[in-house]
Parts: sequence; structure tokens; C-alpha cells
Amino acid sequence: MGRVTGFPLVDFLVLPIGVTLSLEIAQKNPKEAKFFDSGESQNKVIALLPFSKQRLASIVMSAIEDLNTEVISCRSCNRLVEWREQVAKEKRAAYSDQNYWGKPVPSFGDPSAHLLIVGLAPAAHGANRTGRMFTGDRSGDFLFAALHRVGYASQNTATSREDGMKLTGAYITAPLRCAPPQNKPTAEELNNCRSFFKRELELLENVKVILALGGIGYSAIAKEFDLRPKPKFMHGLEVLLPDQRILLCSYHVSQQNTFTGRLTEEMFDNVLMRARELST
Repeated sequence: MGRVTGFPLVDFLVLPIGVTLSLEIAQKNPKEAKFFDSGESQNKVIALLPFSKQRLASIVMSAIEDLNTEVISCRSCNRLVEWREQVAKEKRAAYSDQNYWGKPVPSFGDPSAHLLIVGLAPAAHGANRTGRMFTGDRSGDFLFAALHRVGYASQNTATSREDGMKLTGAYITAPLRCAPPQNKPTAEELNNCRSFFKRELELLENVKVILALGGIGYSAIAKEFDLRPKPKFMHGLEVLLPDQRILLCSYHVSQQNTFTGRLTEEMFDNVLMRARELST
């Protein structure tokens, strides 16, 4: 948000090219928004006349929902499509009575978030089953409990898309939206998902801190921001990105790390509290 020269006391919002749904919504309300070219980039600038914060949040949310609809319908990677659907059909015995999601998993959280959390990919019997990031597995149990302790999550457990979980100030995504075999995506698969991640970064304009959970999330962020030189990944690493956002790193919340004590509750809480400190 800011001010536009020639439009005194008028708020404005810069929306990236491709946010067609947001633009269409505003165009249908000409009394609330006036469009003009910024003259500096390909982005569109909307001068918000009596535009309320609630209406602005609604436009961003609509654009995110539109993007998530694209994510859910994606079938670009044959290997991932076959695997996610095979897992959804065969199921794990403990979940044999449940209907698996079996599709790409959309991102989740507060569209006005100042903290963006970037994981790896959906777990085969976690998010690939429930349809929501980090929901329904041990990694998610650890993550949401911590988010609740620090004040980002409304509850400390996440079991399904209908469990009432709400995030405030935080948004969760991943560089890969389908569960990969053995949790090992290929470079081509990550590249196929890259446009989704790029568009999210553009839409989530309030984000000040990006938290990478693990090396793959870190590499995806570093690639998107063309981070050079790229510091070696380590828990607690802080990097100032070219757009002045801050990249913060943590070991992934996987069982391999949390069950062995490589990542403890205290360690992760400290990272989240640091993220809140940096974003205020």
C-alpha cells in the first residue's frame, strides 16, 4: 500500500501481470478502483479510491484461490501423477476407511501474512491424504504445535481440511505440490512447479520473512531470488534477500530430525520467535 502522485490521499496496490481474477474483480467495481500504468514496469497499478482493507484482502484472496485452483488441476509430471494416485488408491491400512485427496496440494494460510513458510512437498499419507499442507502426519504435528505456541495457529493439531485450523500472520507453501516417491523430487519436477511458487511470492506482498524448512526449500528460494553467492544451508541461517525480505532457515520438521533430537521444540520455537521479531 502507498500513495500515488496525482491521486492525493488515495491508496494504491501494485498487482503483477497474470493476476487476472483480481483485476477483473476490481474492474467490475469502477467506483472503487481506477487503473493506470505505472510507467516503470509491466505491473498494473490500481488506485484505490474508497477501497477498504477488507476489500483489498478479498482481492488478494481471490487471486490466491484462483492460483490454488490451477495447482489442484495440474498434471504436468507423469511420475508424480501416477504415484500420488496409486497411493490414494492403495492407501495405508490405518487410513483404509478414508478418501485420499490424491491431487496436487494447494498452499494454505493468511493472505496478509508477514511470514511465509516453505517446506518440501506433500507427504504420501499426510497432505496427499488430507489435501492440506503439513496436515495429517508427524511433521505437521510438530509444525502446527509450534505455530500454536508462538501464536500463528489457532490450534495445536491439524487433522483435516475441515478441522477449523486458521493461521494468522503465516502462510505455508512448498516448491513441489505433489507427493514424490521416496520424498525425492527430480529437478524437472521442481521446475514444473516453479511458476506456482513465483506467483505466490508476487501475491503475498506483506511477507517480510521467508522461512525455509530444509535444504530443498532453501534452494528453491535462493533460485527464485537469484541469491549469489549462496550461503551454505544451516539451522538458524539469516540472509538478506535482494528485495529486502529476510530468508531464515531451519532444519525440516521431519520425523528424521525431530525424533532424533536434531531439531527440538526449543530450537524451532526460537526460529519462529526470531521470524516474528524480524517481521515487526
